[in-house]
Amino acid sequence: MRWIIASFTIIVIIVLASALMTIERSRLPAEIKFASSDVFTLDPQRMSYMQDLRISRSLFDGLCSHDSQTGLPTPGVASSWETSPDGKTWTFHLRPDARWTNGDPVTSVDFRNAWRRLLLPDTAADYSELLFPVQGARQFFAWRTNALTQYAAGKNHDAESANALWQLTLSTFDQLVGIRTPDPQTLVVELESPVPYWLDLCAFQTLAPIHQASLDKFTKIDPASGLLKSDPGWTKPGVLITNGPMKLVDWKYKRVMRLESNELYVGPNTPLATSVEVIPIEDANTAVLAYESGSIDWISDLTAEFRADLAESSRKWLDRHREEYELRIGAGASEDEALAALPAPDPALGERRDVHVLSAFGTDFWSFNCRALLSNGKVNPFADARVRRAFTLAVDKVRLTTSVTRLNEKVATTLVPRGSIDGYVSPAGLPFDISRAREEMAKAGWIDRTGDGIVENADGEPFPIVDMLYMTGNPRVKNIAIALASMWRDALGVNCELRGKDGKFAKEDLRRGNFMIARGGWYGDYADPTTFLDLAKTGNGNNDRAFSNARFDAMLEQAALELDPAKRFEILENAERLLVEEELPILPLCQYVTLYMYDPAKMRGIIRSPRLDQRLSLLRRVNEQSESSSP
Repeated sequence: MRWIIASFTIIVIIVLASALMTIERSRLPAEIKFASSDVFTLDPQRMSYMQDLRISRSLFDGLCSHDSQTGLPTPGVASSWETSPDGKTWTFHLRPDARWTNGDPVTSVDFRNAWRRLLLPDTAADYSELLFPVQGARQFFAWRTNALTQYAAGKNHDAESANALWQLTLSTFDQLVGIRTPDPQTLVVELESPVPYWLDLCAFQTLAPIHQASLDKFTKIDPASGLLKSDPGWTKPGVLITNGPMKLVDWKYKRVMRLESNELYVGPNTPLATSVEVIPIEDANTAVLAYESGSIDWISDLTAEFRADLAESSRKWLDRHREEYELRIGAGASEDEALAALPAPDPALGERRDVHVLSAFGTDFWSFNCRALLSNGKVNPFADARVRRAFTLAVDKVRLTTSVTRLNEKVATTLVPRGSIDGYVSPAGLPFDISRAREEMAKAGWIDRTGDGIVENADGEPFPIVDMLYMTGNPRVKNIAIALASMWRDALGVNCELRGKDGKFAKEDLRRGNFMIARGGWYGDYADPTTFLDLAKTGNGNNDRAFSNARFDAMLEQAALELDPAKRFEILENAERLLVEEELPILPLCQYVTLYMYDPAKMRGIIRSPRLDQRLSLLRRVNEQSESSSP
């Protein structure tokens, strides 16, 4: 691909010059620079997107962390913990030397305040339900929701009434929720029932602590609604106070974000890089050009149109040195150490060593809007499960992965990645079957009654043009959308219209239900099927489809109360079977693979586990000559 790079050199210089002009001239260049999608928020309780969570892992330390090799929970701010014999009471002991970036100690109250905030409907957090296993947490969320509704319907909408409601909320939380802080270094959590993955949850970033005093300066109670509202200004550089291995130094939206090592940090993730800069480059091909020019060190999600060709170039080089590579791995070298020690790629042979294809704990899918009415008030055909099944059955996923993405991802017929969780047996899901797809459409009343190739209902009205919403910036997504639209046109006799939007605007359309089918995707947050299945639970903050099924919800509730691990998994397997064989609110396409672009002879610290639990603090630059002799 050298000819592409050469022809666009001028474009790269202009793009990067524009981005880097925002950095103060007196500041030393960052040790590591990488390209990423832009961050939506640095508010830990409001996070849900991968790029936000990746930054948060370096800014905030939770009670637990994850081992970079095994992915298992390890100590974080909590240096140790114990649990009661019945598995319902957890006592965490915090590091006495843990500090915020302003020097304040990190205490158990900081976690309690953050978890209370996550449970407030005021916060509009996507992950409130993660804390519902805590005793009284679900009741508190419902109580606060009802109290706000009653307040809005009442007559007294003034500061005094709103403050009184807030004080009542604080006391109700204390009475209902099983979170206690007997001293600054001890946090006691009472669960409704044992949760097998509780420590995994305690390592998830939305449960990270907050510095309440700094947040309070940007928080007020709205007299009109009674809501507690926080201005996002509390997450800006110079204001945001964090407790992780790195601190926020600069953040200019869509231009640059800079993190530097936190000199007050004491914990398991001591930073190796002194500074890291995140440069959002919306165009995927431009990101590759920036990498080739040496302006960035790592592309955290390689999505360029020619990425399959790049991956093939790296595979070709590795295959030529496979025997030596395996010998080095056998001698104890890490994958990056072994790759860096191999003979350099030969450009004349079209080889390279800097594209890495990693299987991820995630599923690429498209969402069906399950609401009865569309946002324009018209009847939604996808409210009918038969239509959703038809659209799913009409997709040739093998062709998508071999001819469209050309990365040969594992085809997915389930939401939980098959084989990713020990002991969990996935259901079959739906196959590719055009005849059955047409039968499902006919059962739903959609038949080509005029012979024009377009299906109509009993009144002769054609199937509505399908609005397909996706986020721009990733050519792969658009290519898949085009292929899907073609398959549905040929197999089902429906027409589709693609609608690409910038991330923030697309996210808002998803929340408001302004779509018919929308591109989605999910990376598991913890090692349990519920991290995927909860996406379809009624009222879940990440249920953009507004899907609701009483049988499915009941099975999730039954699983939450089941103490036998094998029986619990069996219940969840049946719940997923209902989801992927009958109801289909989500159309799974394939298991994610993530492509990283970095040279292991120049940069280390990338975590290769399927959880993609990257920590920017672990990144470091290496000397190519000194590393070339690694065992």
